[in-house]
Amino acid sequence: MRRALALSLAVLAGACGGGAEDPPADRRGGGLVAQVASYEPLAGEDNRLIVGLLTEDNLFVSGGTATFRFSYLGEEGAAPVPGPEVQAGFLPIAEPGAVPPPEQPTVGGATDVGRGVYAARGVRFDRAGLWEVEVIATIDGEERRATSAFTVLEEPLVPGVGERAPRTKNLTIHDGDAPPQAIDSRAETEGEVPDPDLHDTTIAAAIRRGRPVLAVFATPVYCVSRFCGPITDMVAGLRERWGDRVEIIHVEIWRDFQEQVVNKGAAEWVLREDNLTEPWIFLIDGDGRIAARWDNVATPGEIEPELERVTGG
Repeated sequence: MRRALALSLAVLAGACGGGAEDPPADRRGGGLVAQVASYEPLAGEDNRLIVGLLTEDNLFVSGGTATFRFSYLGEEGAAPVPGPEVQAGFLPIAEPGAVPPPEQPTVGGATDVGRGVYAARGVRFDRAGLWEVEVIATIDGEERRATSAFTVLEEPLVPGVGERAPRTKNLTIHDGDAPPQAIDSRAETEGEVPDPDLHDTTIAAAIRRGRPVLAVFATPVYCVSRFCGPITDMVAGLRERWGDRVEIIHVEIWRDFQEQVVNKGAAEWVLREDNLTEPWIFLIDGDGRIAARWDNVATPGEIEPELERVTGG
């Protein structure tokens, strides 16, 4: 099974050519490495395109804005065709109460400081196929650049906006025959299922009741990128404001991580052609159709306007 899990540091570092010696002290942070963190950019639609940015010595770049310049690569050997150019803002993966990101792109002090991605919204690609993004960021007064190739799809692989949501019978705390860690991987270390309210009902049951659903598909313990835990916690934090109007559900990815057995409820949504992507967040409206979706990284500022829309405020 191929695990296209979100933006791992290893993936980004590997793009530097792995195994190379550390750069000299006077060049540390001089080069940049970009990695597209969006799972399914689509042709002919407005996309939210997210890109992680690191220095060549594995320090996160965070804060401020960057420029995304796109090109269609097409067939091998063909000249790139210029595409859109857009501005992207920093989207932090921050714990509650964390220091806000800097106002200008800044090199972080460690691999777990300044975690996040640069996000551009409303990006339209006129055709499917192989594309490239050039990321341009000004750091300490110096313009620095990095490129990353990615694939734009004709149609979504995982459930898309407007589609009928799968009537999933995900595991809940009421499934007595399920191991606790199959309901939430954090039970592996905590001994019991945390946030039981996130595991109280199924997507299918909520849809039958006509309740909007905000569902996060993530494995907080086994996620390669270490984004899944904070993303799951962020979704859980929305319960205080929205729990009376929206069913908020966490679907754990793994039935048995050691044996690489995926939960059936997760597979219905995020496992396609032996390729697993996560985390994902889906918003299902009261009619049981997908109203919005976010891949990899999302914030309350992006999600709450959609919650307002599907609940009428």
